[in-house]
Amino acid sequence: MLVVCTGTATEVGKTFVGAAVLRDLRARGCTVAARKPAQSYDPADDHPLDAVVLADATGEATDDVCPPARTYALAMAPPMAAAALGRPVPSLQDLLDETVWPDPPVDVCWLETVGGPRSPIAADADAVDVVAAVGPDRVVLVADAGLGTVNAVLLSIAPFRALGHEPTVVLNRCDPGDDLHRRNAAWLRARGVRVLLGPGELADALHPGV
Repeated sequence: MLVVCTGTATEVGKTFVGAAVLRDLRARGCTVAARKPAQSYDPADDHPLDAVVLADATGEATDDVCPPARTYALAMAPPMAAAALGRPVPSLQDLLDETVWPDPPVDVCWLETVGGPRSPIAADADAVDVVAAVGPDRVVLVADAGLGTVNAVLLSIAPFRALGHEPTVVLNRCDPGDDLHRRNAAWLRARGVRVLLGPGELADALHPGV
């Protein structure tokens, strides 16, 4: 199963959700792999890189998750960071050619993009273009659970629906006891959105055979 993960924006917890889901699936006996075709970061930030977090969750080498040549020490979208650093700016085809999955195939392949649906990941592509190119089995959209959630989710799922994909929305940092969080989930579900409350529910949904 190929899963493409994006978010409603940056800093909504895509990597946190992905790592939690992949650890959960591994604990249940599933084989998993993660790929982040390009990543950028603030060198002053002491948090681990996304590829490091995902590699720790899957048991893979960090360089297998994201090639060092596509890691940019500048807090901009990867193609912008590459240009600002004077490095080659990848095309979508470059990134797809460099995305090599394990052989033999694993149960769940997790491909994480950057930022939101229209955040650039390559000179000519964003997350919507990635989904159009790879045709995943599932599109996962990670969102916050609080104020602004409904607007962000409805805007973010629209371009994927236009491609014929119905995203699975995961509300990260969701507190079942919070009235706003519950109402946001109910509002979206009433409008036909597939909403899950956190990584555990997503792991259940992605487990082989479900």
